[in-house]
Parts: sequence; C-alpha cells; structure tokens
Amino acid sequence: MTPGAPLRKETALGQALALRNCALLELLYGGGVRASEAANARLEDLKLEMGYIMVRGKGDKERMVPLGAPAQQALQQYLKNARQAIARKRTSPLLFPGVGGRRLTRQRVWQLVEKASRAAGRHASPHMLRHSCATHMVENGADLRTVQTLLGHSDISTTQIYTHVALDRLRSVYAKHHPRARKNL
Repeated sequence: MTPGAPLRKETALGQALALRNCALLELLYGGGVRASEAANARLEDLKLEMGYIMVRGKGDKERMVPLGAPAQQALQQYLKNARQAIARKRTSPLLFPGVGGRRLTRQRVWQLVEKASRAAGRHASPHMLRHSCATHMVENGADLRTVQTLLGHSDISTTQIYTHVALDRLRSVYAKHHPRARKNL
C-alpha cells in the first residue's frame, strides 16, 4: 500500500472472522468456558432459542452453560452473517470453524483473545475471561455451588478461590464505607 492511498474496505472474510471472534469472546467470558471447550463446541450443542450451550469439559463431562443476552446476540449475528463465509461452503460440525472449515486449536483461541485484548490496550487470555466470569458472578451474589456447576469444577475447593477475591473486595468496601471500620484515635 502506498502512503496516502485510501484504506480498502475490510474483506467479507475479514468481517466474518470479526463476527466469529466477537461471538467466541462473548462465549468465553459470558459462559466461563475453557478455550478447548469453545474450540470443540459443535453447532448441534448450541441451543440458542433456549439460551444455552452444551459443552464437553475435562474428562469428557458434559454441562449446560447458560448464555446471557450479549452472547446470544453475538452468536446469532455470527451464525446468520458469518459462519458460512468462514467455512467456505464446506460442512463442518464445529460451532467455530477456522477458514475452510478446519478446527480451531486451543492455541489459536488463545491467540485470538490475546490479539483482541491488545487492540483494546489490555492483556487477557481465555483463562482470564473464565476467571473474570466467575469472579463477577461471586461479586454479584452467586453462590459457590452454582459457579462450580457453571465452570465444570468437580471439586468445590477449585471454585473457592473466587470467594477470596470477593472477600478482599468486601473488606475494601467495608473499610471505605462503614463508620466503624475507620480508626479514630
């Protein structure tokens, strides 16, 4: 491209990939799913009209993950306007195929999240999105067993890390706002 030349409009494939990546990010954060779970998700597992997706986690355990409105809308846009262009008319059972219908790897999902976060001036990974999902749920009053089920943790002790994050926040809010928390000497 020569200096001063007008920028080309984004290609149809580029637009389709942007919609896919947006839907993928919404699923990772909104559902707290692992990168491998998103990469391996099948189209038949998505029950958009019912607001959930079935994912296969560690040990091939299946779990139902509810989808919030932003994830549902992003997935709907992606399915309607982008998936076919990415698969290039090849049939693929995958929800998020790569170009030509190939499987996205877990590493590729990490790269896509990293690229999107850099574009926003931040640093993130799929695991950070999963962690943020759980932390935000606990901070907003979700009980630990529900978060455990959502994340697919077999042991509650794995989920308990999120109580520490919420407790730290609770302490700082208490210290800032409760009159008995202030030391008056």
